[in-house]
Amino acid sequence: MPGVVEGDLVVGGVDPRSAPPGSVASRLGIVFQDPASQLVMSRVEDDVAFGLENRGWPGEAMATAVRDAIVAAGLGGLERRRTDRLSGGQQQRLALAGVLAAGPRLIVLDEPTANLDGPGTTALFERLAAVRAEGSTTMVLVEHRVGEAWPLADVVLALDGDGRPIDVGRPDEVLRRSGDRIRRSGTWLPDDAMRARITAPAARLVSSPAIVAATGVGFAYEPGAPVLADVDLSFGPRERVALVGPNGSGKSTLGRLLVGLRRPSIGRVRLLGEDPSRLDARNLARQAGYVFQDPETGFLAETVRDEVALGLTAAERVAVPGLMDQLGLPLESFGARSPYRLSGGEARRLSLACTLVRRPDLLVLDEPTFGQDRHGYEALVGILREHVDRGACVVTATHDERLVADVADRVVRLEAGRVVGDDAGAEAA
Repeated sequence: MPGVVEGDLVVGGVDPRSAPPGSVASRLGIVFQDPASQLVMSRVEDDVAFGLENRGWPGEAMATAVRDAIVAAGLGGLERRRTDRLSGGQQQRLALAGVLAAGPRLIVLDEPTANLDGPGTTALFERLAAVRAEGSTTMVLVEHRVGEAWPLADVVLALDGDGRPIDVGRPDEVLRRSGDRIRRSGTWLPDDAMRARITAPAARLVSSPAIVAATGVGFAYEPGAPVLADVDLSFGPRERVALVGPNGSGKSTLGRLLVGLRRPSIGRVRLLGEDPSRLDARNLARQAGYVFQDPETGFLAETVRDEVALGLTAAERVAVPGLMDQLGLPLESFGARSPYRLSGGEARRLSLACTLVRRPDLLVLDEPTFGQDRHGYEALVGILREHVDRGACVVTATHDERLVADVADRVVRLEAGRVVGDDAGAEAA
């Protein structure tokens, strides 16, 4: 990575800045914040085997390690599945399987639970606890879900917004010494899941004509392997909808169908009475917006300032500075930076700004709280409420139960590509 590095760093007895990459790779494994960026093979089992092949593992030992890693990651039965047909959570598990298969002495995990459902998160932490109990592997875990991560830690390092240490030490000692300072910095603490919860307004009854409707919708990426089936849903103005369900249940695919990024294999979607997949890009962007799970998917410009202003009219650009301030990305500080050099949480808020500035009637977000500290989370919740109050519909695909409680007045649950629940005022199960 380009940049200026100061001080000394030793990993497994070597300086990674000067040691051959192979010698460093043999000592550690890393799970990136964006799992798709480290998947290199087209099939699940081939991707897990890739690192072992490069290390020259014997065939029999490699086959055993690959099989065990896939099962441990909860991907049993998907060995031949194409990696680009996995959900975000399944890709996260696959990235972890590829790292653990080699049995590294050091594992670095950057927000590994961000795209996982509840059972997937529990399974991941159980797996990490088992690795910890074996006593031969050091783990460095970057995580906003501190309630689950805190019990695993022997040492906690808390950083402020500028990357400077607030405190480091045993978890209980850090909490006692510096809990108030850490909370003021915007960092989540173990007891903040309930304390930070924002009371949501009462559910709204929707009687206006639908903004978007799906009728008999089904979708398959490959023949004979449907991802969605028999979806009948209608969302209206001022509705705040949460799409919940296990990884691979079809939430992201449904969101993309609603905004016209995909066309149904069967059935139809109507956005304000029209087929969104047939609208030209300029008109579609002012009727519907989609915030990707991986925000870099949608970035086109070289600076944050140019990215958020891309394609806007002069009148629309007037709203940009205020919106960026609300989202904690003031142009004075962030305008000249590259969108690709932002943190995961900052990149998501930039992606949201690029969409919200056009004030679309329908806004669909895919895991928007991934990578958000408490300040970023609260800004996100506030601005979504403002958008709904202007008459829009917001649909959020998420595993974050706190977000469901804070912003949703309707919860649609999917399992295996079918709608199995549609409730007002419910919470994610």
